[in-house]
Amino acid sequence: MLQLIDHPQTTPSNQEIPQNPDGPLLDAYSNTVVNISKLVSPAVAQIKVTKSQKQRQRTRNRRPAQPYGTGSGFVISTDGFIVTNHHVVEGAQKIEVNLPDGSSQPAKLIGQDPATDLAVVQVNAHNLKTVSFGNSDKLQVGQLAIAIGNPFGFQYSVTAGVVSALNRTLRSESGRLIDDVIQTDAALNPGNSGGPLLDSHGTVIGVNTAVILPAQGLCFAVSSNLAEYVVGKLIMHGRVRRGYLGIAGQLRPLHPKITRLLGLRINSGVLVHNVEADGPAHNSNLKPGDIIVKANGRDIASIDDLHKFLDETTIGKEIGLVVLRNNAVKNIMVIPGELN
Repeated sequence: MLQLIDHPQTTPSNQEIPQNPDGPLLDAYSNTVVNISKLVSPAVAQIKVTKSQKQRQRTRNRRPAQPYGTGSGFVISTDGFIVTNHHVVEGAQKIEVNLPDGSSQPAKLIGQDPATDLAVVQVNAHNLKTVSFGNSDKLQVGQLAIAIGNPFGFQYSVTAGVVSALNRTLRSESGRLIDDVIQTDAALNPGNSGGPLLDSHGTVIGVNTAVILPAQGLCFAVSSNLAEYVVGKLIMHGRVRRGYLGIAGQLRPLHPKITRLLGLRINSGVLVHNVEADGPAHNSNLKPGDIIVKANGRDIASIDDLHKFLDETTIGKEIGLVVLRNNAVKNIMVIPGELN
């Protein structure tokens, strides 16, 4: 017969559970998140937008149509300038900002930039709590990232994670690529858009802009250095100026023999389909069928490369293009106009 024997306890019942050696580190992490939340939450606002009928119709197929939308923003000046996302305020008939002190203020749109999904609004308020931009060039993968926003309309929700990757690119609704995008696993949800992504010092390292809904932990923020540049332009001019060539083009792979023969470091270029006549750009030297491979000595391997090149410094200035025309290299001059 099998007999069960109760073994005596090897650990006295009154013995204390050993302390976790990582406890102090976890406490330090928790304290950092708590302190940053207390420091920055007073500068994070909820933005409520009344949409136009046209905008509601545009979004009907993507999500249930509602007469309003919500997002997040953060105050960068005591006189009421607030940074948010372009897609939060796009098509807005009315913008209302709920401030952390419980007050609600109407806001006016100062400027927006679809190419980077950034916008600035302003409320008529003073002595507001503010937050400042940090230097995103100093970020490292793995460092602490804290997101504050208003997911699904719940005010001042805090999530924490790490910087998962740097120098990502993300395509905006305008079709242009947003460069220098930060990937984080700090949880973001609809309504977090426009809120700040913060480091352990409470400075803004990114503007939360997108989340891949079917995935876990794939969230993106426009880097603070890019955001600070764009926000400055929006406050000063209401928009960001960009160059424009007035062409329709597409990516065209190049045969390896051609790239070797011409000494090119790229294996593709931009094929010109057509050229706008009498457009804002002086581009009559370009012909349909040309393949653009260089601009002012800079390799142009794609439409995105061309977009990056055509910044405000190129507007109205003569630039040199290298194109392939009938399998021969041709140097031509064009003058970009300004993109409206």
